[in-house]
Amino acid sequence: MADSKELKLDFTLKELTLSCQTEDVPGNSSTVELQDKRLVCVEYPAAVNNVNKMLETLGGETAVSKTFTHPNRRLELRYRPQDPFCHSLCGNRFPSSNLLLRVRRRVRKSDPNDAEIHMDVLGVIGTTYKFQGLADFQCLAVHSEHGKDTSLYDKIILRKSESQEFFEQPMPYFLPPAIFSRLDTPVDYFYRPDIHQKSPSQMPLNKNFIGLNRARRPHNAIFVSFNEPTVPIECLEAAKVNWTRVCLKECDKQAEEQLKTMFESRPIWSRNAVKANLNIHPDKLKLLLPVFAYYMVTGPWRSLWVKLAYDPRKTTESKKYQMLDFRIRCSTKHGYSLSDMPVKAKRSALNYSLPITFNKAGPQPASVMELPAQEGPSTSRDPVPITYRLKESSYIFREGMLPPHRQMFYQLCDLDVESVRQVIEQNNGKEEVCDERDGWCLLGTTDKLRDIISAMIKKVIRAQKPSLPELPKRRRRTGLDLKFPVRDTDAEEEEDESKEDEEEDEDDEFQPSEGSENEMETEILDYI
Repeated sequence: MADSKELKLDFTLKELTLSCQTEDVPGNSSTVELQDKRLVCVEYPAAVNNVNKMLETLGGETAVSKTFTHPNRRLELRYRPQDPFCHSLCGNRFPSSNLLLRVRRRVRKSDPNDAEIHMDVLGVIGTTYKFQGLADFQCLAVHSEHGKDTSLYDKIILRKSESQEFFEQPMPYFLPPAIFSRLDTPVDYFYRPDIHQKSPSQMPLNKNFIGLNRARRPHNAIFVSFNEPTVPIECLEAAKVNWTRVCLKECDKQAEEQLKTMFESRPIWSRNAVKANLNIHPDKLKLLLPVFAYYMVTGPWRSLWVKLAYDPRKTTESKKYQMLDFRIRCSTKHGYSLSDMPVKAKRSALNYSLPITFNKAGPQPASVMELPAQEGPSTSRDPVPITYRLKESSYIFREGMLPPHRQMFYQLCDLDVESVRQVIEQNNGKEEVCDERDGWCLLGTTDKLRDIISAMIKKVIRAQKPSLPELPKRRRRTGLDLKFPVRDTDAEEEEDESKEDEEEDEDDEFQPSEGSENEMETEILDYI
């Protein structure tokens, strides 16, 4: 500062009263009006000279507000916001109960010792973001050759519409990873071996083994493949022990009896069908299902739970319980494109977040022993009963409805459509061999069912959307009409259009797969 003299304030703040009154309190205390305004504090790890540039490094007010709506998200800060290769610095979210004060000091020019201080409480800071870690390693888009550095930003970043020559020009490889380090806090490991790491000789031979440091979940489910000769007759003893350990409440015993009755009336169930008919916490359902059923991994009943001692490969009655892996087809010929697809995807690669952008020290999940009960008479003060049931549309398909997800696992008995039943029952009484793909149905039945359901969905979508304008009919050249015999022009056009549609179907048609593994593996991992 220019002035070398320091001004010392000789006063003591004895009491701070938060009140709406504006009366002066005698003595050295002060009355401050508290405003009911919730604020968010960001402890910015730099000297702020320009507020607008500071907000730009945080992604703007929109990005800060979006991060604030997710309690587990970390606030990202990029010191080079215009550089897409800039790795962010992440701030952790902490609850706080601080006050934001605005203190103004007025000094008389004639008497510097006569100072008047005014204080206002602008709001209460309930959330604070603190940047406590290190920024990830930074990598600039620079190519070094023969001691000369060349910037690649103008060559690899599209700032405007470019011609084909822009993409065909020679370019050095620059493919940096999304992140270099998964940790932003230093760890002292002193080059010690991981105590959880096992040698290759100690690794289990189980093909379902996922990772070396991952503790095995004690759910004790039995997995059966289509080619295995036998099926389990009873469950593992550990499965009974685990369920007995958590089955402590009356609602759990009722759920056990209800699931037992369900498998007696219907020997094969999908997990979504069970969730739609049984009100039980998903964590407890994972322990209860292995007590009554085993899990089919491959074949026409893959991803389904089959009653113990029941082999669907030996009885034709199990045909109606087969699984149909259906995925909504996306193309303009089906009435919609990827951008306006009526059913949104569960997950999107566009919304992928790096692992460092989430708080690892989040709230611990509740134990199955501590799950709330749903018993006893309810009063006006009791909370609303918790329901874990899924909607009926999660496993049943009817004409005129849209599936809730782009990929669905339907059992044939849950397809409530007459035309679908006719395709399934066309070989009733003539089943000979159980095929690994089509089961007891005729070969190619799964493809026909997908075509029927896709046509129904296409019809529903076109009914909800306005019809597209018809394209003008193509005119034939007169020279061709003179050389060849005269034919019906409209018939030719219809024939050509049908051929083009067939060619388009051949290109864009949904190729039958051996079965989706996305959802199935997700369910398998719950038991590994």
